[in-house]
Amino acid sequence: MPTQEVFDKQDGAVYTTSNGAPVAEPYAAQRAGLHGPLLLQDFHHIDLLAHFDRERIPERVVHANAAGAHGYFEVTHSCADITSNKLLCSVGKKVRLTARFSTVGGESGSADTARDPRGFALKLRTEEGNWDWVFNNTPIFFIRDPAKFPHFIHTQKRDPQTHLKDADMFWDYLGQNPESIHQMMILFSDRGTPDGVRQMHGYSGHTFKWLKDDGSFTYVQVHCRADSGFKTLDGDTAHRLTADNPDYSTEMLFRTIEAGKFPSWTVYIQTMTPEQAENFRYNILDLTKVWPHKEFPLRPIGRFVLDENPKNYFAEIEQAAFAPSHLVPYIEPSADPVLQSRLFSYPDTHRHRLGANYHQIPVNAPIVPVANFQRDGPMTVNNN
Repeated sequence: MPTQEVFDKQDGAVYTTSNGAPVAEPYAAQRAGLHGPLLLQDFHHIDLLAHFDRERIPERVVHANAAGAHGYFEVTHSCADITSNKLLCSVGKKVRLTARFSTVGGESGSADTARDPRGFALKLRTEEGNWDWVFNNTPIFFIRDPAKFPHFIHTQKRDPQTHLKDADMFWDYLGQNPESIHQMMILFSDRGTPDGVRQMHGYSGHTFKWLKDDGSFTYVQVHCRADSGFKTLDGDTAHRLTADNPDYSTEMLFRTIEAGKFPSWTVYIQTMTPEQAENFRYNILDLTKVWPHKEFPLRPIGRFVLDENPKNYFAEIEQAAFAPSHLVPYIEPSADPVLQSRLFSYPDTHRHRLGANYHQIPVNAPIVPVANFQRDGPMTVNNN
């Protein structure tokens, strides 16, 4: 079986068919005579077109347009007082990660300067499995009832008859669902148009439970603050860039890393005991609300740096599959109903887009051995 070394030796290789046979002239086609019809026996030509017909995979229903990069997360402060998670108790420990930053409503190829929340996803490759942080650039969201999510997203997409963006759908939903007002006010401030990725913060939004060996737990929310500061675009500039450079954010991230100016974020947490949560003045699991910083101050735990651009965007970013259910020991979801719904929905959409064995794709594969009772299915490439 070919090893990764085979795939790494493509530079300088001769042009071949998909089965590795050399081809003298990639643009030639076998014909019956000088001007006759093409021959079905021309495997190279048929294979070329057949593969081209299948290049596209289903687009993400949300967060379709994105930029991404690779880097590392480093623990700078121990969390041993609130969790027994191996990584978070190891000051100085570094793990590699993949990051993906996206708009929510736009299609792939749409303007990445649009007024829209931004997805902020990280895949940390730890010694105890992959730990996905599937965050946004705002600490809250439009809904607290997960059953509203499909309906809300439909209002952000195109009208099924006209195939046009429909402002009536958009504002009808917001007007009829007043719990959206917190997110709406953020969206229609300059925070709704961040100046690229490097100066954009990220938030878990959801509350998680960090556990200790004795069974005790602490409620936690995660904040990622850009070390280069927080910067947004005014509405006029964002609108102009939509026409002049719709890939502004993607280009800025790639060029910055290419120039060796690696963007970084400091990671903080807010913590709350179960007793504090029980007695708090509102439901701390409500995704439309924040925890006051004066009562629950930020506590630093680490930082992450992006230091490597993808070599193949499709393989490393488009096929990257993030899910809030990808957790590691001593990290658990809370009873937040929107989070509970996402625990199912995210892996399910990956099975639809990438197949049941999406976790075997190199960018999604853990660095530790995977041993379970799953077997077979399309595109099985590892041992059962």
